[in-house]
Amino acid sequence: MPKKPSKSSGLKGPRTPARKPAGIAANRPKGASRAAPKATSDLSQERIVRALETIAAHLAAQGKPTAEHESFERADAYVWHPDGRLSAVPRVSRVELFLLKGVDRMRDILMENTERFANGLPANNALLWGARGMGKSSLVKAAHASINADRKSADRLKLIEIHREDIESLPALMERLRASSFRFIVFCDDLSFDGNDASYKSLKAVLEGGIEGRPENVILYATSNRRHLLAREMIENERSTAINPGEAVEEKVSLSDRFGLWLGFHRCSQDEYLAMVRGYCSHFGVRIDDEALEREALEWSTTRGSRSGRVAWQFVQELAGRLGVKLTAK
Repeated sequence: MPKKPSKSSGLKGPRTPARKPAGIAANRPKGASRAAPKATSDLSQERIVRALETIAAHLAAQGKPTAEHESFERADAYVWHPDGRLSAVPRVSRVELFLLKGVDRMRDILMENTERFANGLPANNALLWGARGMGKSSLVKAAHASINADRKSADRLKLIEIHREDIESLPALMERLRASSFRFIVFCDDLSFDGNDASYKSLKAVLEGGIEGRPENVILYATSNRRHLLAREMIENERSTAINPGEAVEEKVSLSDRFGLWLGFHRCSQDEYLAMVRGYCSHFGVRIDDEALEREALEWSTTRGSRSGRVAWQFVQELAGRLGVKLTAK
């Protein structure tokens, strides 16, 4: 019986691949199918790189301080911002030095320290602490203005205010000021620390403890209602919870020790309070019978529950408004 031909017999031998039409093969450049996607990819990457370089250049230009900022010639006072900006203050809110009553001793000490610093001599950082409303911050601003009164532009002190909540950026500010030819008072008003706030460590390092130390052309003035810059309950809590209470409290209390000059402000007497009121009224031209002035001033302080320079100024504002007098110096 004859054998049937094998089904696989027709598949033996090399298979000839299907050929594309000659016209298509001739017109297509060799390797074009792979080169085109690669070229497109390289072009996209190049555009992305150029875009990133442009963005980086803009960011660098924004973050870099301008020559105008570095010159510090626009104003005598500035406000520091933690993003590295220094905003010029054309007109500082202050009172004249002679209007500050009841703080004669503290005024003389601070003025002497500030003048030594302005003349390039050694001077101490100063902590002005004590009763609220007794002219601590007013004295700093008045001393700065008084020292600059008769100085040439190149010799004028610059006052830079840093807010309490920005104290961690103080090292960056110091680095900014270190290279300047001007001399600076860095001023922090109402400086204090509560709870687990650890930003005081930045201040400690800047005052004395860092490797670089405080720049020679910078001095720090701070005001606080607390002598040790810490709440009493905060100190007591450290004593009660620490393994070694003495060491725990010492670390935080030592911050105030970094200020070489301590100036204490205490509540004023009745005579000092009335002297403040009369001084303001005389300076601004608020005319009223002295007996009536004294009676109303004392009544005002009684309703406020305290006597201070701030209370005296608030009373004079009330009195001047009632009498139709603008508080413009004569």
